[in-house]
Amino acid sequence: MGNLNLAKKRLVILTIFALSFMLLFAIRLVQVQIIQAGDYKIRAVDEMQNTRSIPAKRGDITDINGVTFARSVSAINIVVDQTQISDPARVAAFAAPILKLPVTEVQAAITGKLKYSMVLPNAQPAIWRALIDAMATHNAALEPAEINQRIIGFFAERGYIRDYPSGSLLASLIGFVRNDGIGATGLESSMNSMISGTTGRYSYAGAAGAEIPGSQSEIVSAQKGTSIRLTIDRDVQWVASKAISDAVRKSNALSGTVIVMDPKTGHILAHATAPTFNPNNTKNVSLNLMRNYSVQEVYEPGSTGKVMTMAAALEEKKITPTTVFSVPYSLKRSDATFHDHERHPTQKLTATGILAVSSNTGSIKIGETLSNDTLHDYLSKFGIGQKTGSGLPGESSGILHPVKSWSGTSAPTIAFGHGYSVTAMQATSVFATIANDGVRVSPTVIAGTSDASGNFTPAQSRTTEKVLSPETAAQLRLMMESVVSGNGTAPTAAIPGYRVAGKTGTAERYNDSCRCYSGYTASFIGFAPADKPAYVISVTIQNPQGMHWGGALGGPVFKEVMSFVLQSRHISPTQTNMKPVALTQAALNKSNKFVSKASGQ
Repeated sequence: MGNLNLAKKRLVILTIFALSFMLLFAIRLVQVQIIQAGDYKIRAVDEMQNTRSIPAKRGDITDINGVTFARSVSAINIVVDQTQISDPARVAAFAAPILKLPVTEVQAAITGKLKYSMVLPNAQPAIWRALIDAMATHNAALEPAEINQRIIGFFAERGYIRDYPSGSLLASLIGFVRNDGIGATGLESSMNSMISGTTGRYSYAGAAGAEIPGSQSEIVSAQKGTSIRLTIDRDVQWVASKAISDAVRKSNALSGTVIVMDPKTGHILAHATAPTFNPNNTKNVSLNLMRNYSVQEVYEPGSTGKVMTMAAALEEKKITPTTVFSVPYSLKRSDATFHDHERHPTQKLTATGILAVSSNTGSIKIGETLSNDTLHDYLSKFGIGQKTGSGLPGESSGILHPVKSWSGTSAPTIAFGHGYSVTAMQATSVFATIANDGVRVSPTVIAGTSDASGNFTPAQSRTTEKVLSPETAAQLRLMMESVVSGNGTAPTAAIPGYRVAGKTGTAERYNDSCRCYSGYTASFIGFAPADKPAYVISVTIQNPQGMHWGGALGGPVFKEVMSFVLQSRHISPTQTNMKPVALTQAALNKSNKFVSKASGQ
């Protein structure tokens, strides 16, 4: 009986062992034939046949309405296996005239030990046919003893070239792609891994250095890259680009930018720079032209920065729009003397009047109602000294020094918009914050993405931060309307039928080459309708020659672009009447006297 039980136990153990072995074998079979079948297929092909890559089509870049800014179109690349070139000098002399390239350029491409070297990207099909016909004729004429003189090793590779249908319209933002298919600048570079897709592979049988027709077999399919939908509106972009290009040309300026922003969403509708370049032909384009001035160039904002000083004093209840200050032409602070841009006797101006005429000395007095720490904190909350979160490549944080490094003249200088530096995107964001009831929304140019199947995914909502109370923002917007009035510095920005608010800026421009101030930065930033802002537009012009006032140069550009935006977006006037804020002590006294009479007192 004991022997029988022992036999049964052994039989059970053997059965379990056998079943376990068969189970492991089945699992391995599934792994090899199903799960890892593709990998083993590739390994088998690598050992038995030649393989080459299949370039992936890059995703498109479009505007908010689907209009294409960047796309990939089919092309032929002529490449070479350098190891099959026995005499580079002789082969280069043979191929160069057919390829329409210098002999030295061809020889450099075919000399070496690389299995893959680009000779002529984006070749016309006729050129490739001419080359293979010429090689066939040459090789057929050789005697058996001259086999080492055969010309082989060239082959065609299907691929894509990047095409920019709108040319230079959005070049500084989108950038361009290098000949090797990798993004070089702009969004093409910063989003390259997303846009570029996944390369595929195919196998082929080869003979005499060439692919045997009909032997090609796809191993792994190429996957198209993700397409990017921008917040940019091509029509608004076109108007903005033309306006800033004309302004830069007429003023003989170094450069200029226009940014159109929705303050509630942070969406950028237009991002125009001048001068610019054609991304379809970048062979002779300088690196400077490829820069995105809106986020890479920093400058002292000048008087547009005064709105932050004013905002801080209003929010801290240090002033009201009608607080009166004695405003002299010049003020001495520490070891420096500050003055206004035009001589004038000492004036009795309200805070609104100081903003309207853009008084430096008046702004200094308002800044002195705040501690240095408080002034610095508000500039920081407005986003000065930090990136805007736009995600644009090469974005600068600007410059805002810590309070501990301030000198006796730092606070007065900062109060009227100097002593720190911003980018055009940061400056636009400041005014968008005021337009959006004091809430700062990080700007963006990305509306969303679409996968290879066309499935659209909206971009995540932008980050927000409360900087001012809605009441302070509303007060400041009303004060800024005085800038566009006949008594302000930018009547050129006024749009008939609409309430417009904004601020001019004319700042000395720091020149890195001489480490000195040389030339000016002229700007105007504003929004409309002033009492219910729909859009913010900034205009920045660097180093204009001759006339350099922000109101004279930036105001007309703002008016042209904003007029188009309001009309194209069907933004009606608010039909509300502006109640002007007194700009001087005299006007305030007159207003108060009128109010007293009207109330029967």
